[in-house]
Amino acid sequence: MAHRITEECTYCGACEPECPVAAITQGDDIYIIDESVCIDCIGYHDEAACVAVCPVDCIIKV
Repeated sequence: MAHRITEECTYCGACEPECPVAAITQGDDIYIIDESVCIDCIGYHDEAACVAVCPVDCIIKV
């Protein structure tokens, strides 16, 4: 399942370099996860790396 970044994003950028498949990019006001690319870090990490590093818990599973 893919993840999505909500409007609570503070635009800190912590998530972008953690994504093993480069599914996270800068949007105008928040970071955006390309849900067609996101693989939930399966095969890379035990949990979603972006969720693990997000300081405001604004990344949800969709």
